[in-house]
Amino acid sequence: MTSRLKPLTLLAAITLLLQACAGTRMQVQPDPMFAPVDLKAEQFQPVNNGSIFQPGRSVRLFEDSKAFRIGDLLSVTLAESTNATKSEATNTAKDDSNSIDAGTILGITPTYNGQSFLNNSLSSKRGFKGSGDAAQSNSLSGQITVMVSDILPNGNLQVRGEKIIGLNQGSEFIRLTGIVRPQDVSSSNEVNSTKLANARIYYGGGGVIAEANSKGWLSRFFSSPVFPF
Repeated sequence: MTSRLKPLTLLAAITLLLQACAGTRMQVQPDPMFAPVDLKAEQFQPVNNGSIFQPGRSVRLFEDSKAFRIGDLLSVTLAESTNATKSEATNTAKDDSNSIDAGTILGITPTYNGQSFLNNSLSSKRGFKGSGDAAQSNSLSGQITVMVSDILPNGNLQVRGEKIIGLNQGSEFIRLTGIVRPQDVSSSNEVNSTKLANARIYYGGGGVIAEANSKGWLSRFFSSPVFPF
């Protein structure tokens, strides 16, 4: 009886392990590359010199409240839309034809059963025809608030941030990093994503729905370039 229970116990342990792994994939983990700036660090602490206005913490009385310091927040409106189409067609053909007349040996044409066997002809024909079409369309809209992580020597702002939304049976994330000109920031402290330089925008998710929309590892192997057939 004990020997029969061992395979069942092993199978139950493997099942629990797979379920635990599936549970961990349901939640999207924060990416340290898009983490907020640690403003508790020593270089970001204000200098207490007894003055009312501290360096780097001045109040702009006659200007809009816009991000201009490390640690300030900036709202980015996502308005990405791409469309691409490509069409190719190739058609080639080549015909070759050669003939060799009957030769003579010592002035006599060799024959066999009355037919000259040195009379030959060669011909070849090659052709290729191919066509291909590709079309792709993507769009992304929404809004994400990011943090100024660095100020470049020319005054441009380097921003980064992420948003993770937990949904039923899964979660989704938006991650963004890029460089913003202060002139492109509106009076309401917003900037369009099309104004970001060196932008890196990632959108994805995880969970039961994401797993249901992805191929299994064996199907991916048969669809990969390494599969010889």
